Amino acid sequence: MSVQDDLAAVRRRLQDLEHTVEELERRVGAERGAPPTPSADRAQSMVTIPEAPYDAGKWTDVDDEGLGARDRHAP
Repeated sequence: MSVQDDLAAVRRRLQDLEHTVEELERRVGAERGAPPTPSADRAQSMVTIPEAPYDAGKWTDVDDEGLGARDRHAP
């Protein structure tokens, strides 16, 4: 299998998962007596991440995940 085939398979499975979750949400909402929530409501609750760079001051004295602190060496 090529990388493109793998990616296509992952996309299909992700779409299947999304449809399954939406159906589950509808069923749970119906059992609780709540009206089904349309998918459009989910898009409105999404948060946009700005393209501007983050303030470098937020990252002082932080460890690089998986690499440890900058001033220390691995054992």
